[in-house]
Amino acid sequence: MTRSTTDEAAAPQLPSPKERRRLREAKSLSEEQVAAAVGVTRATVRSWETGRTSPRGRKRALYAKLIAPELAAPTPEPAAPTPEPEAPTTTPPAAAPVPAGVGVAVPAGVGVAAPVPVGVPVGVPVAVAVAVATQGHPPEAPPDAPPEAQVPVVVADTAAEGEAEEKREVGTEAAGERRLSPAEAFDELYARTAPGLVRQAYLLTGRRALAAESVERAFQLAWHRWPEVAVDRDPAGWVRAAAYEYAMSPWHRLRRAHRHPDAPPTEPGKQALFDALLDLPPAYRRTLLLYDGVGLDLPETAAETEASTPAAAGRLMTARAAVAERLPELAAAGSPAEQSALLHDRLGGLARAEHVPVPQPARAVRTGSEDRARLWTRAAIAGVALLIAVTGLTLHTAPTHYEPPIAPAERVGGVPPRGGPQKLTAQDLKLQKSLREQLSHGPERLLPQLR
Repeated sequence: MTRSTTDEAAAPQLPSPKERRRLREAKSLSEEQVAAAVGVTRATVRSWETGRTSPRGRKRALYAKLIAPELAAPTPEPAAPTPEPEAPTTTPPAAAPVPAGVGVAVPAGVGVAAPVPVGVPVGVPVAVAVAVATQGHPPEAPPDAPPEAQVPVVVADTAAEGEAEEKREVGTEAAGERRLSPAEAFDELYARTAPGLVRQAYLLTGRRALAAESVERAFQLAWHRWPEVAVDRDPAGWVRAAAYEYAMSPWHRLRRAHRHPDAPPTEPGKQALFDALLDLPPAYRRTLLLYDGVGLDLPETAAETEASTPAAAGRLMTARAAVAERLPELAAAGSPAEQSALLHDRLGGLARAEHVPVPQPARAVRTGSEDRARLWTRAAIAGVALLIAVTGLTLHTAPTHYEPPIAPAERVGGVPPRGGPQKLTAQDLKLQKSLREQLSHGPERLLPQLR
């Protein structure tokens, strides 16, 4: 039995894998309950929520109806063709874009404003609506927009972008589209996230060269572990965490090139924010950048900084208070949401104002990762060969049997021991001298006289 194209077109639209898990947890449903209701195993439900697979057919409809009933509502179809003209539907296609200027802004501190596409039912999250309208790709800025608006620097990782990343990094797309090779998926991830990560690393360290080096090392590590990164829920987050860890390593203080931060901006407001960031402890600085700069929520920020949620909230409040002492407008904000929005704008402006190094091409990063892995492999092989050679030489020169040591001789009755050459005592030396000086006549030879 074949599946027709009309059945595929009538299949309900599912949210991103991250949104599927969030909707399931919001309804207080466990993976076992969803698996029992749909008729699959728990591992299958988990693969749906990680983006490795996607439900099809009747299971897709049941799954969509269970976690998002508004998305599973079927579109009414006419029973038979009638001569009367059909009334125009009020719902355009789901992929129809919204006219310019119409949209719903994301709450402060979460990300940039995103328009809600026409045709998406009411109640669908904004991130899912953007994914439906843009076919999984983020909206592009108009060609006449300023350079700051065309290249997003510090933007939140929305669910739509995460879904598109998971599809591209794994190397599989929707049915009928071309499969991406691992190199193509890596290059696309690098081109989309590397420039913003370099600017984020600059805000984290205050050093332009170290920021570019950190991002390059993080992507080299990602290419070296690409089978692991490709199936990760958030490949961009994996690379970001690796870049932050390398940039914040305390060993960089021993390097002369990275011992001191670069010169601060000349504008007073940006200089005050720059100094306030560098004065914060590294953990507090990272928490502030992830929450107010990148736009992660508090649990995700706590998970990436390897801290509990209350600890991350405490670091965030302390960091905001320290920055507010340098920025009067931040202290004058009425609510935490306004402070988060203001910090988001200020951090983005500071990152865009500085001329950070341009990342290397993705091909150069992949080649560098392969060369680095090849160098370490050859070094490991050489070390093992040297160890084998030393072990063989030791086995060749080592004694093959055990020889017990000879017990030291002892003096008996004042007579020197007979055991071979040994150190003479003062009495032995006096006796030797006397024997050499006296003549060998008579009994004196047997019993010399000592003076």
